[in-house]
Order: sequence, then structure tokens, then C-alpha cells
Amino acid sequence: MVVVALNQRPAVVGVAPVLRDLRADTGLTSALAGLLTALPVLCFGAFAPFAPRLARRIGLEAAVSGSLVLLAGGIALRLLSPVALLYAGSLIAGAAIAVANVLMPAYIKREFHRPGTVMGLYSAALNAGAAAAAGLTVPIGVALGVDWRVALGSWLLLAVAGLALWLPVAGVRHDRTSAEPPGAGAWSLLRTPLACQVTLFLGLQSVQFYSVSAWLPTLLADAGVPVGKGGLLLAVSNIVGAAGALLAPAQAGRMRNQRPLVAVVLLAYVGGLTGLLVTPSAGTFLWVALFGLAQGGGFALALTLIVLRSATPLVAAGLGGVAQCLGYLLAAAGPVVVGALHDLTGGWSWPLALLLVLLLPMAWAGWGAARDAVLGAGSRTPTVPAGSGPAPAS
Repeated sequence: MVVVALNQRPAVVGVAPVLRDLRADTGLTSALAGLLTALPVLCFGAFAPFAPRLARRIGLEAAVSGSLVLLAGGIALRLLSPVALLYAGSLIAGAAIAVANVLMPAYIKREFHRPGTVMGLYSAALNAGAAAAAGLTVPIGVALGVDWRVALGSWLLLAVAGLALWLPVAGVRHDRTSAEPPGAGAWSLLRTPLACQVTLFLGLQSVQFYSVSAWLPTLLADAGVPVGKGGLLLAVSNIVGAAGALLAPAQAGRMRNQRPLVAVVLLAYVGGLTGLLVTPSAGTFLWVALFGLAQGGGFALALTLIVLRSATPLVAAGLGGVAQCLGYLLAAAGPVVVGALHDLTGGWSWPLALLLVLLLPMAWAGWGAARDAVLGAGSRTPTVPAGSGPAPAS
């Protein structure tokens, strides 16, 4: 479970530290470079609805195993020189990660009696993988004396290691989960305000993460911070995020509603983004640490809300598929819009101001998603008080 989580972010986050070299080599504009970082996120959304169907057809463990094979193939494809293959590899890697993104929370709900604590471990591993990619991609290239393309391709080794560790359980299929009735379909969940709020909270939180992850090293470089240090600061953000990701789900599982955690996440976002807007070259460590705490805790909380708001593993998989489909499609626009707005204005003030404004609808969605209620498993997917119907063990 941990090694699968470690593989779910390097293929995306590893691009940001080498973005300047990549653009210099390929001639991509800021908007097209933003599209390169957004493409995997777009795939997270586009392919998320297919993950529960695939798990029912071949088994959850086998589906995760297949996603690791695709991930390795996508990373390998980006080693080839044509720019089109760089985008193609990113697309394949994004599709592979989408499957694991949806299925791993459902796996945790099925296998563990206290999913909140285990979601913390899983979410912390996601951030650890992102931190490793942010902090080590450039040093790996320097140490090996290779270009940005090979440095990015080095994460293929982690994908192969993950596949080797996961293969022993790839043939296991738990009939009790795959045999559950599909009800009215996952999309019917959106008839309930609770499912819509979970989806919007996940999406807007991901807009923040992928927008800043894509452009933070460039933003800091424009403010006078050395390029290599920018990548390390992005790694610091993800390391602090791993701590937030470890703690937030464990606390969430012990609470009847998670609104205090939503408030903490929002305050950390406001502090980090405001600092980067006002004084990006002074107090930088504090700003990226605050942002890291917000994104790590916020994303882990969003995934945990999918589990806690679902009555069964099947509902969790369905809600995860829907929430990640729409949420990541929204998030994919973030790096592109931020890059285009930077090109248009010639600075980073307007992009950061936009991210601050987006915290308002995120606060509304998080407040509703954190209330004490559960999506049921019936054909109309009712929303019921958590204490009056089937609810996941915390």
C-alpha cells in the first residue's frame, strides 16, 4: 500500500524542478509547459470513473498491479526525444495513477477496521513520493551527469520496485467486495449535496496543490531564489505536507465532524499564499511550509472524507471515482490558467491572488463535506446522519 502511494506523484511533481531546462530544450511556452504538468491531472479525472468497473471485472489487486505496469510504460516513454512522446508518456502515466488513486482508499476501507489512521499513512506516503520527486530529480541529473529527460526517467525504477512488491497479491480477488450490488450507479451520488461538496472540496484543494507544485520553483527563481533551491523548497513543502497528511486523517477518524480540520487547512493556505504573494524572497521557508501543511493535510482530509462519508467500500469506490473524475478535471485547469495568467501579466501577483480567491468556495464545500452524515448504499444513495445508518469504522 505504501509503495503504491509513493509512486502516485513523482511522474507529475518531478516535472516542476526541471521545467526551465525543459522549456529551454523544447521551446515550449509557459501555457504549454503548464499543460504538460496538467495533463496527468486531467487523466486523473478522465480515467477515474473506469477504476471501479475495472476492479469489479478483474479484481481490485489486479487492477492496481496493471496500473503500475502502465505507469512504468508512461515514464519510459518520456525518455524518448520527440515532444509528442513526452505528452503521450504523461497521458499514460496519468491514466495509470488515476486507477490507483480511486482504488486504494476503497482497498483501505475494505481491509482495515480503523481507516482514518491507515489513510494517514497512505496520504503521508503520497506526500513523501512528491517530496522525493521535487527534491531529488535535479540532484539525480547532476550526480549522473545526464539531462532533464533522463533525470525524469529515473523514477521508472521506483515504479518497477512497486510492481515487484505488489505482484504477490495481484492474483487475489475478494468476492465479497466485487459482488456488492452496483445500485443506481456512482453518478447518482451527485444527487446529494454531500457528494457534491466532497467533490468540490477535493477539486479545489487539488487546484491549489497542482498549480503551486507546477510553478513554485519558477516563481521563486523569478524572485531571485536559485533554481536548485526552488526545487528543494518544493520538497520541503511536500515533507511538511507528509506530516499534515499523517495527522489529519487520524484525527478525522476520531471526530464526529471534521470542520475544525477544514478550518486549520484553510488558515494554513491563507498564510502560505499570502506570504508568497507579498514577500516571496523573504520568509520563503515559512511560506512553503505553511502551504505544504495545507496541501498535505487538505488532500489527506479530502481522501478521508470520501471514506468516512461512505457506508460501504463500494460506495467509497463510487464516490472516489466521481469525486476524482470531476475534481481532477477541475484541478487540471489550474497549472494552465496560472501559466497563462503569468504570461499575460508578466508576474505572479494575479495568479496567487486568484488562488486566494478560490479558497472561498473551497471553504463552503469543505464545511459541508465535513458534517456528520453518511452516503448510504441504497439505489437512491441517501444521505443519513452518521449515527443512524451504516457507517465506516473510525
